[in-house]
Amino acid sequence: MSVKMASEPSMRRKPAEEQNITKPETPAVIKSLRKSRGVRVDHPGGEIKHGLGMQILRIILATIYTIATCISIVTTQLVGLPLYWYNKDLYYAYMALTKQSFGIYVTSFTQWWSPTVVRISGDASVAGELVKTENGGVQLQFPDRLVLIANHQLYSDWLYLWWAAYTNKRKMHGHIYIILKESLKHIPIVGWGMMFYGFIFMSRKMATDQPRIAHRLNKLKERHSGPLSGEKGLDPMWLLLFPEGTNASPNMRIKSAEWAEKTGVADVKHTLLPRSTGSLFCLNELENTVDYVYDCTLAYEGIECGEYGQDLYTLRSMYFAGQPPPSVNMYWRKFAIKDIPLQDGEKFDLWLRERWYEKDAIMEEYASTGRFPVSPSESEEDFIETEVKLSHRWEVGNIFVVLAALGLIFNLLGRAWSVVGFGKR
Repeated sequence: MSVKMASEPSMRRKPAEEQNITKPETPAVIKSLRKSRGVRVDHPGGEIKHGLGMQILRIILATIYTIATCISIVTTQLVGLPLYWYNKDLYYAYMALTKQSFGIYVTSFTQWWSPTVVRISGDASVAGELVKTENGGVQLQFPDRLVLIANHQLYSDWLYLWWAAYTNKRKMHGHIYIILKESLKHIPIVGWGMMFYGFIFMSRKMATDQPRIAHRLNKLKERHSGPLSGEKGLDPMWLLLFPEGTNASPNMRIKSAEWAEKTGVADVKHTLLPRSTGSLFCLNELENTVDYVYDCTLAYEGIECGEYGQDLYTLRSMYFAGQPPPSVNMYWRKFAIKDIPLQDGEKFDLWLRERWYEKDAIMEEYASTGRFPVSPSESEEDFIETEVKLSHRWEVGNIFVVLAALGLIFNLLGRAWSVVGFGKR
């Protein structure tokens, strides 16, 4: 693939009032002139579909669903905590089920509050692994253990990638692991749940983070014999990494350009330059237990060159005002671990940066055509168009099964105690 390198950072468009746009006579002329001068006219998600009153109602309902889900999941985790001392194989399998519940939550939350079209394609390396189902969905046929890297456009990127794990042939939404900011683990209830999930929390100081990461990854290299791995073997694992470290924003775009100039490398246009230290450490720790790195390039329809997704697709606009992206686009590739230079830091840094130059070229094609490159296999469609949704509505009930069972048990115990109490009287 030919790679187009950009040496200048993209710049944020000036607001209209800074461009001295005079007011023409009609709204149509205003719109035309603003568009010709590169000023955003309409939100790419369309007009606001819900008024203030409906937005407040949607926020209330979403909050109730989220709190109920988190309380149910954490309660379920606490119920299963004693399994850790009884049988660790059963414990990890149990916690994977609670993680599946959160995968069901994020998928249903998007399906109900922010219906989203997803277009999926990939290069020859993933031929046959992207399958359209009879009901119009998608089934990924990726392995049980892999490292997943992606560009970081929005804070919601992880949500769509968690949904991708849900669509895998062997459901992997209970086996995804994410590296997060350390501050998130202190969020009541939510932070506790993420610690039970075995997520990795980073302070962004490698001297502090390396021992933590090594400890967690060593857990993921342990061999178990239980419901997850069957006979003695490695449990399923998708480790999600964002090598850019943060999502694209005006400030980070400037920092990426400054870093490129300081180190004497070419800058990118549609992403941020990746930092290789953390990725190299994780891959070296997992060597011989993972065969492939899967790369997903993400693009949100409607984001023009020089704009940033965080400014257009906010939590309020996507989930409450009714302005989700017209489509979320994924382009998949994979790379064999044995072909990646993990023993040389400089060579790995170059390898990762070259992948990001390729990714930037893919993003440039999307910016020009509105589509990622088509899948090359003649037996596959150019791309699979589907939407974020559950396979079955009843799956939502899985989130609350244990909590409902506890409620039933306590109710029965209460009734029994009442009967015994009245009997004594």
